[in-house]
Amino acid sequence: MAYNHYILVCSGTACESNKGIELFSQLESEAEKQGVKDQVQVVKTGCFGFCERGPIVKVLPEDSFYVDVKPDDAKEIIHEQIIKGREVKRLLYKEGEEKKTYVAEDIPFYQKQYRVVLRNCGVIDPESIDEYIAREGYSGLEKVLFEWTQEQLIEEMKISGMRGRGGAGFPTWLKWDLARKAQGDVKYIICNADEGDPGAYMDRSTIEGDPHSVIEGMITAGKAIGANEGFVYIRAEYPLAIERLKHALSQAREYGLLGKNILGSDFNFDIEIRLGAGAFVCGEETALIKSVEGNRGMPVPKPPFPANKGLWEKPTVINNVETLANIPVITARGGAWLAKIGTEKSKGTKVFALTGKVKNSGLIEVPMGATLRDIVFDIGGGIKDGKKFKGVQTGGPSGGILTEKSLDVPIDFESLTANGSMMGSGGMIVMDEDDCVVDVSRFYMEFCVEESCGKCSPCRIGTTQILKLLEKIAEGKGEEEDLVKLEEIGHAMTKASLCMLGCTAANPVMSTINTFRDEYLRHIHEKKCCAGKCKNLLSFTIDAPKCIGCSICAKKCPANCIVQEDAAKYPDKKKPPYTIIQADCIKCGECLAVCKFNAVLKG
Repeated sequence: MAYNHYILVCSGTACESNKGIELFSQLESEAEKQGVKDQVQVVKTGCFGFCERGPIVKVLPEDSFYVDVKPDDAKEIIHEQIIKGREVKRLLYKEGEEKKTYVAEDIPFYQKQYRVVLRNCGVIDPESIDEYIAREGYSGLEKVLFEWTQEQLIEEMKISGMRGRGGAGFPTWLKWDLARKAQGDVKYIICNADEGDPGAYMDRSTIEGDPHSVIEGMITAGKAIGANEGFVYIRAEYPLAIERLKHALSQAREYGLLGKNILGSDFNFDIEIRLGAGAFVCGEETALIKSVEGNRGMPVPKPPFPANKGLWEKPTVINNVETLANIPVITARGGAWLAKIGTEKSKGTKVFALTGKVKNSGLIEVPMGATLRDIVFDIGGGIKDGKKFKGVQTGGPSGGILTEKSLDVPIDFESLTANGSMMGSGGMIVMDEDDCVVDVSRFYMEFCVEESCGKCSPCRIGTTQILKLLEKIAEGKGEEEDLVKLEEIGHAMTKASLCMLGCTAANPVMSTINTFRDEYLRHIHEKKCCAGKCKNLLSFTIDAPKCIGCSICAKKCPANCIVQEDAAKYPDKKKPPYTIIQADCIKCGECLAVCKFNAVLKG
C-alpha cells in the first residue's frame, strides 16, 4: 500500500529510553483519531545517529527533521504536517545564532559523513526483511551462491581492501583465505558483538537498526570458508539488539535464506545466538571462543590461530559486527566500489561513537582519512559551553589521547598508531579543559583491573600496580620516580601479557605521560589538580567580601563543616560571612553548587 507520508521514528536504545516507544504509539494513535491512518505510515527505524537531539522524527517526502520530540507533540505533527501540510517549525532542527532550520540532508552533523555500515539505520524498519531486500539486501548473496567460487569471493574482498573493524585491522580476505585452506571437516563463523568499551555502542546500534546486514555478512563468510554454522556472541545486556536479531533470523529462515539449500543452492548455513555475561576480556577472540564453548572466558596463547584451530578446535573465522555489515555492500557493488573510499592502506569507512564534551554526541560514520577536526568541530559542532579542547581518547581502554597537534591527522589504522593511539573498535571520547589526565587514566585502569581475567601475571599484577601508583599521585602523595615506574610497568605489560587486554591496558597512561607530563608533575610537585577532578587535591574556600551570610551553603553542607565567622571581625557587614573548616571538608562541592553570589572558590 502506498502512503502520502511516512513518519520515521528513531527506535534505537537511546531514543526508546527517552519515551521513543510512547512517541511511536502516540503518532499511530493520533493518525487514527484524526482520520488519516490510510494516508500516513509510522515506521520504527534504527538509530539516526544524532543521539544528542533524540528522540528524532523524520517526515517524508518533505524531509522534515524534528528533534527532541515528545509524545505530546504527536497530535500537532499529525494535524499540522499530515492534514494541513505545514511543518511544525518549533520542532525542526535549528543551528547557529540566526537559528536557521535545516532539512535532514543539509544538517551539518551529516555533511561530512558517509554512511555505508549505517546505510539503513534510520531509513528502514529493522524488523522488516522486505524493506532490507528493497535496498539491495541479499542481492550480493545471489552472486555468492550462484556466480562466484570461493576463490572469486575472496578475491573480491581482497580488491575491496577491507580490514577488520574490531581494532586490529587484519585484512578480512586473508583471514577468510586462511580458514578456507585450513584442514577440517567442520568450520565455523562467529560474529563478535561483545562490545564492551566504555562509551561505545556502534555494534549494538548496527544490529538494532540493520540486523539483516550482519546475517547476510555471516552467510557470505560461511560460503567463503566452507562453514555451515555461525554464532553471534552478544552481550545479554543488549536486549533490544537481541530481540531484533532473533526476529531477523526467524524471517531469514522463513524466506529460505538460512537453513538447508539456501535459495535452492546446495549451500547450508544457520546461525545461533550465544549470550555473553559482559566480560570485556571476551572481546579477545580466544577468550570469546572459550565462552561460546561454555567455558570460562579466558584467552589462550597463539598460535595456533582460530583460523586453523578455533571453536571446538575447528577452523573458525571471527569478525565483528561492523566488518560483517560491510560485506553485503561489497558483494552487491563490487570490491572496487569500496576501494574508492578511504586511504591507500585503510579502505572504506569507520563508525564511531562520538561522546564526551562535544556539542553533538552520537553515532557517526566517516570515510577513512577524515580528520579529528572534521569529526570534533564539524560533525560534533565543537566543544560544549565554549570550553577549550583538550584531547580525544580513541580506542577505548586500549587507546591513547590525541591532542590539538593531532587534529589534522587522517584517521586510519597506521596514522592513529603513529600518533600514540589506535583505532580500536570505534569509541571516541572528547575531553575539554575540565578533564584531568590523571583521573582519566585512573578511570581506564580501574576498568582494566576489574575486567582482567587474571590468567597472566603481567596483566593481573601490572594493572593493579599501575592503579595504585595513579591513586597515589591523585591523592597528592606521588613522587617523580612514580612516573618512571608507570612507564616501566607499562612496557613490561605490553611485551609479556597473554592477550591484547593486558598488552594495551597501559596505553592511556603511557600516552598521557608522554603528552601531558607537566600535568602529572603539577600533581606531584604542586599538589594541584588544575581540572579539579582529584578530590584530595581540591580545596573549597569562601571569599569573605563576597559572602552575604545567607547560610545556604551551611545548610546544604553534608559534613556540617561550614560555620559563621565571629561578627566582631566584620563590623561593616550586616551578617558575618561563613568559613569552611578544611579538616572536616569532604570536598563534595555542594557549597559551590548552591552559592548564588560566587563567594565559594575552588582551588
